[in-house]
Amino acid sequence: MVQSSQISEGNNAKVDSSGSDIAGHEFLAFTLGSEEYGIDILKVQEIRGYEAVTRIANAPEFLKGVINLRGIIVPVVDMRIKFNLGEPTYDQFTVVIILNIGGRIVGMVVDSVSDVTTLLPEQVRPAPEMGTTFSSDFLIGLGTLDERMLILVDIDKLMSSPEMGLVDQHA
Repeated sequence: MVQSSQISEGNNAKVDSSGSDIAGHEFLAFTLGSEEYGIDILKVQEIRGYEAVTRIANAPEFLKGVINLRGIIVPVVDMRIKFNLGEPTYDQFTVVIILNIGGRIVGMVVDSVSDVTTLLPEQVRPAPEMGTTFSSDFLIGLGTLDERMLILVDIDKLMSSPEMGLVDQHA
């Protein structure tokens, strides 16, 4: 079981919603399948080990269910299912990243988390247009670190998209 860890919000850096002001910011790196992704660390409330969720009838397949997080009912999305990355497996490395998106708490199941990385302007490349299941509308760009490449996800846009139906877009 992964130790639950609070992430402090002492960093006053702001990322605008267009994603153009991201360089020099910190990203939490996580894996889904063989790919590494990154999300703005300021959106992360905590990281928890995966635990059983309560299924919701007629919910989309990617919505695993809900958990009770200290009295708050939190929807949990399995990102491997959402992005069509094969059958998810849940093991000791599987974690739930608890996000605060527009004042709404949402959980995101990923295969594992690795580290927090600061990207400088020259390390961020624009996202290419690709006809994949992962819409480039939700990509900020690609972060390059030596031999690693992080797919930078605009987690605000993704979680508040109408197809997710998790966060009120007028919040």
